[in-house]
Amino acid sequence: MAHKPRISESPSVRLLDLKDKSKSYFIVASVEVGNTTTKCILTATNLEDGKTRLVKKTVSMTRDVRPPKPGEEVFGMTLNGVELTRESVAELVKNTLLGAVKDANLDIKTDVHFVVRSTGVVAGFDSPDEVGEFIKALADGCLMAGVPPNRMTPPMSISNIPDRFQKYSKLEKVIFDGAVASVTPPTGATGVEIVANEMEGELATAGIKEGAKWVDVDFRNPCISMDFGTTLDGRIISPDLPYAKTIGNFCGYAGAIPDAIIKGTGQVDSKKGTALDISDDKSLDGLALKLKGKTINEYAEKILNYIIIEKVPKGRKRYGSVPVNSEAADAINVVLIGCDVGDNGSDMDKLAALGAEIYEKHNMKLLFAVIDEVMGRVVQRLVKVAQDEGLVFEDTAIGVTGRAGITGNKPKLILKYLHELGINHNIDENVVFVDDGLARGAAVMARCMNSLGTTFNPLGGHRGGKCILGQRVKLQNK
Repeated sequence: MAHKPRISESPSVRLLDLKDKSKSYFIVASVEVGNTTTKCILTATNLEDGKTRLVKKTVSMTRDVRPPKPGEEVFGMTLNGVELTRESVAELVKNTLLGAVKDANLDIKTDVHFVVRSTGVVAGFDSPDEVGEFIKALADGCLMAGVPPNRMTPPMSISNIPDRFQKYSKLEKVIFDGAVASVTPPTGATGVEIVANEMEGELATAGIKEGAKWVDVDFRNPCISMDFGTTLDGRIISPDLPYAKTIGNFCGYAGAIPDAIIKGTGQVDSKKGTALDISDDKSLDGLALKLKGKTINEYAEKILNYIIIEKVPKGRKRYGSVPVNSEAADAINVVLIGCDVGDNGSDMDKLAALGAEIYEKHNMKLLFAVIDEVMGRVVQRLVKVAQDEGLVFEDTAIGVTGRAGITGNKPKLILKYLHELGINHNIDENVVFVDDGLARGAAVMARCMNSLGTTFNPLGGHRGGKCILGQRVKLQNK
């Protein structure tokens, strides 16, 4: 049976409507410095219906960041070894943010109501704590761009929220207590003790919840979110009410896998090249896929032999190059599920060699078909580990975002392989593919901080259930 993937893409919104004071658009800028791309995505949430629309998206390559100047301290590197300093990251953020706001014909001081910053560049760090320094650099950049500091932190009272949004805020009933879209982080304020990219997982989960609204998938709790950027992040969420718990985290490699395969072809830079550098019109059509099916599967098998997907073993300090703390995870019953290639990427060159062979003997189209097949199976294996650990419930929804999970033929293959796991008799209605999960998550995070929920169109709570505002109020008044 052919599966039809539900792929969510936000419609855009006109400048005229954004500037119209009678329409209640809450505008959020998400600034994200990733291993491969640096993005600023401006979204506008209409507080009347709770739906988020895309305003502007600017994407640049992180490898184009300026090199460190004399006297600057290098505090980390991207997965491909691009050196970063607090000053160079701040400049990159400032330029990206100002560029996006200018392209959208908006004013950063009057039109942008909140800014959320995040990073996926955790692999080059030694411990989850070092991420803090990076977050400060992101904040520096936002301030340099002219963002008022109070637009990056939760408001203390309703009077700190712009007048025209006050009537939508539930701040007098319920304060921001760290739960984003009704899910509490694993521990501590940032959850950083467990896995360095937990913040990404939090934003991606919230963003998939919002994106699912456009394609009619109820993506509330329980759910599994997977973000296939260069590195893998995501969460497994329990069915508890009013707040669900994070009972699993994903970490390791994701887009870095196709990147390694592509580097072998010699068609991209051998150090800093990515699968994004090769144009997207490389998919084989249906007939060619059938004729070459056997070849594609044989190569996919060879590649999958080098990819390890498992519950992260005790004592690992880093898994798939992402800093982790498996003991801390154990202590609070969070299952860490990782994806590695060898030991922290030690077999990436084997993937490059297979990429070279496929490209020489066949062509780029076949290579992309192999990549789609591989990533489809990676998703299947990740969910299988969660299933074996007892973390998948009968009504668990599954969401995928990130370039290595939603491009090409991947969504169809992912549905096929998830269907094989027999989780749910109607897999198509329970899986959603979302573009820009992180940026949408930033919009949701900003709304949660300002208590701008829509009770009639809730993001929180249990699948099929009602809004949990009442339960939250009771919980906070205890």
